[in-house]
Amino acid sequence: MQLEVLSHVPVAPVSAPPVLFVHGAWHGAWCWAEHFLPYFADQGLSAHALSFRGHGHSAGAPRVRGLRIGHYVADLAQMAATLPVPPILVGHSMGGLVVQKYLERHPARAAVLLASVPPHGALPTTLRIIGRHPGPFLRANVTTRLWPIVGTTALAHDALFSATLPAATVQAYANQIQDESYLAYLEMVATARPRPRLVRARHPLPVLVLGGANDHIFTPAEIRQTARAYATQPTIFPDMAHDMMLEPGWQQVADTIIAWIKGLA
Repeated sequence: MQLEVLSHVPVAPVSAPPVLFVHGAWHGAWCWAEHFLPYFADQGLSAHALSFRGHGHSAGAPRVRGLRIGHYVADLAQMAATLPVPPILVGHSMGGLVVQKYLERHPARAAVLLASVPPHGALPTTLRIIGRHPGPFLRANVTTRLWPIVGTTALAHDALFSATLPAATVQAYANQIQDESYLAYLEMVATARPRPRLVRARHPLPVLVLGGANDHIFTPAEIRQTARAYATQPTIFPDMAHDMMLEPGWQQVADTIIAWIKGLA
């Protein structure tokens, strides 16, 4: 599969494995390129981000509605295999689920779960979306597309970003958001939920769990459930919504991850 990969190589590398960023639903590698890729490279870390098939500039866009979580796990495995050593994986939202499913069968040096799908899946998220935006949710189910949930700038802003993010910035990000697989969504609700016990049994590794206090997709309570499942403590950032790598305050999130990575040795 021809996948888009964006990379930033540090001028003065530190002794650490490469960092591989894994995007969530409706996104692509672009969401990491805005801030995180150059910033991590400036801190001496080799930083890479892929776009899943059907996302960004990867192949398969006409088939995105029929893709499954297993396809995204295969894409992650394909990219990880090109790196010289097992990477540190940073998965956001649906990408956090993909990272966890990948770890059921493959090793990594460490994992960061950023506003990730929690162990019980996305059913509570679904109920919140129904309560906040019943019309768009109905259209998503009638058309078997996830696009209606974020299909306007206002909806994307409500789902992904803080109220304080400038309107022009929200518009620029919303212009890059795309449709997502309905089948992958159904799997996040029911059939492909994370299995932290299996990950911990097969490939035990350090896990960092981060979330935003104002996240409408996965709440702080759900972030804490994820952390408990990996026997760790979460960090919840105040005044931050779902897209933590694009939010005001993204540098604090990045610094927390970088400090944790540099402390792994």
